[in-house]
Amino acid sequence: MDTGKYLVKADQELDLRHYATSEKGGIEERELLDNEIPERVSRLKELHWKLYAEEKKGILVVLQAMDAAGKDEAISYIFSNLNAQGLKTTTLGKPSAAEMSHDYLWRIHEALPARGQIGILNRSHYEEVIATRVHDLLGEETIPDHLEKEEDIWPVRFRQINDFERYMVENGFYVVKFFFHVSKEEQRKRLLERMKDPKKNWEFSFNDVREREHWDNYQEIFTDMLRHTSTEHAPWYVLPADDEWYSRYIITEVMIELLEKIDPQFPVISDEDRQKLDEYIEKLENE
Repeated sequence: MDTGKYLVKADQELDLRHYATSEKGGIEERELLDNEIPERVSRLKELHWKLYAEEKKGILVVLQAMDAAGKDEAISYIFSNLNAQGLKTTTLGKPSAAEMSHDYLWRIHEALPARGQIGILNRSHYEEVIATRVHDLLGEETIPDHLEKEEDIWPVRFRQINDFERYMVENGFYVVKFFFHVSKEEQRKRLLERMKDPKKNWEFSFNDVREREHWDNYQEIFTDMLRHTSTEHAPWYVLPADDEWYSRYIITEVMIELLEKIDPQFPVISDEDRQKLDEYIEKLENE
């Protein structure tokens, strides 16, 4: 797979409308389900074990989207197959009073991965340049004194987020970001399914429908965010989220490419420990 097709290049003049929301990549869904995804998830699991065992590098995965675009399902079908000890998943909601008393990036620090871990942010620090902007929530926050107008804060936050992610990468924590590009019609179908199926009612929030009223504004803001925060060190990938299984396949391939680039290895024990290991093997075998 050419994952570069979904990559937002740094400083790219981007129009989100030019990205497909539906694409199967020429692979039948049954082929994805039965062969491609299980095989690639197995490879991802192998690489993740090495990352966890080596404990040198970490990966921060950012997932952003409109409601019902497939973030939760991607976590369930891909990342839940990995070593649970090497995973850390966090969903960021509305900031608490305590979080509001700090800088806007403060609350994600507890969600960051340790060395050997993959940390997943199901919604993330990007909410502070998305939802806050859509709903004009800056009145609840402290604005830097040097800014003349409130709207001047967005380029500043883009730069600050880019600097923060560069800091993460330079300290051994890779950052990769996935935007689930779902169509308004597909979202409508999924929300109706959740509303009509009693077994899926728990997934539904009335706020999901209310947020659709801001659809066009969200698309403009997503475009601005992707354009200004996809960098060489922390890239965004735009997923054709109407096709859920193919989107999961793309995520799996991107994660494998990144882990193969990191190239983690199982630790090799010392000669002294090897000798002791052989002694204990003999001891147990002779019990």
